[in-house]
Amino acid sequence: MASETEILFTEAARLASAFRLVEPELHRPTMQYRECLAALTEDLQEESVAADDVLRRLVEKAEPGLHHMVRPRFFGWVIGGSHPMGVAADFLTSAWGQNAGNHTASPAAASFEAVAATWLLSVLGLPERSSVGFVTGATVANFTCLAAARGEVLRQAGWNADALGLFGAPPITVLIGDDAHTTIFSALQFLGLGHDRVVRIPTDMQGRIRTGEFEKTLRNLSGPIIAVLQAGQINTGAFDAFADLIPLAQQKAAWVHVDGAFGLWARASPSAKHLCPGVELADSWATDGHKWLQTPYDSGYAIVKNETAHRRAMTITASYLPIAQEGDRDPSHYVPELSRRARGFTTWAMLKYLGRSGVVELVDRCCLAARFIAERLSLEPDIEVVNDVVLNQIICRFGAERSSSEADELTRRVIHRLQREGIIFVTGAKWRQREVLRISICNYQTDAREAELAAQTIVTAFHREREDDQA
Repeated sequence: MASETEILFTEAARLASAFRLVEPELHRPTMQYRECLAALTEDLQEESVAADDVLRRLVEKAEPGLHHMVRPRFFGWVIGGSHPMGVAADFLTSAWGQNAGNHTASPAAASFEAVAATWLLSVLGLPERSSVGFVTGATVANFTCLAAARGEVLRQAGWNADALGLFGAPPITVLIGDDAHTTIFSALQFLGLGHDRVVRIPTDMQGRIRTGEFEKTLRNLSGPIIAVLQAGQINTGAFDAFADLIPLAQQKAAWVHVDGAFGLWARASPSAKHLCPGVELADSWATDGHKWLQTPYDSGYAIVKNETAHRRAMTITASYLPIAQEGDRDPSHYVPELSRRARGFTTWAMLKYLGRSGVVELVDRCCLAARFIAERLSLEPDIEVVNDVVLNQIICRFGAERSSSEADELTRRVIHRLQREGIIFVTGAKWRQREVLRISICNYQTDAREAELAAQTIVTAFHREREDDQA
């Protein structure tokens, strides 16, 4: 006879499969936040509730408010599809209940991280002796890498920031492109470096740092310097000129950090790696697993070339914690957390499942889908693809022959129609002070057929909005 735990876990797996296998009518939630909250709000009962009833209610209350992010036509933001292999490994990770804080608490969790880190560096073509911290995502990966950067540039200036903090420390100059992702500014804020106390470098129309401006700014600087570059601008997918910028920064002994949340995965593909020559010369890199590697949330990687600097910034010590032996990898030495999820299992599982060729195929398929959609939209005389589609990001606007304000309004209306109809899900943004529709291709299921459907859906929505104008 099955135990209560077995029955509960089996039912949870059945419900999870049902969510994945049933084709949704809409690629958006049927209920928004306030509706979800109203339906969920109640006083907590006094008595316990049967486990199967709690599970049933959880699904009933949650699913109407869930985006179908795991579907091939979800193009809002840069969100991976949580591949079933990664989800299955994540189920086991939850069931095993391991605290991955150190290698004594969970030898398996620590060893899987160590091997997955080696594989990750190999796939991304980064220095093999780099250290890897398994974090929640690129936000914390950027924070972790920049913490290592802060400590090291101050150490070189004769200041121990880990012991003394920033009070009285030599000032650090942070160079950053005008179109850097917002999480970089958050990380700088958390680290006491300030989100406004930076030197912003002008960028070109694709969001790339202008090399001449970068060089001119560096020429007048002295003291500790951190330069933040970007692999994959969040709207355009563009890459900074690493081969030119990094040597310039290194002449000033600057630490160079690369925010590569999704763009760093171009390194895995022979057909895309030409986009980021020289990125391996940097001192640290941040990227996500829950984007292109298709691991479930939360999964990110803080990669640092100087392992000692990485450990100095992150190591937590206490008398009750075990001491790692020489050559042993203690997971907590590379992340801000002590108690945390064993994230290495899902990364290991996805890399083992895909292999090198699978990662390449996944990246290439998304890039091909993006190019197909962009080419199809470009055939419409009144649709403008704003960016050079070099990777998986497309931004476009509608009403190219209208005034800027009229085109902005039409673009907003097309986005709202697409979201309302729900065949695909897209979002909007502002680029160079103009309204644009954003399309992010980052799902393992988005193939040529899905790309064709997405492009036709966008064109049809545009035609309908234009017809409404003329009616």
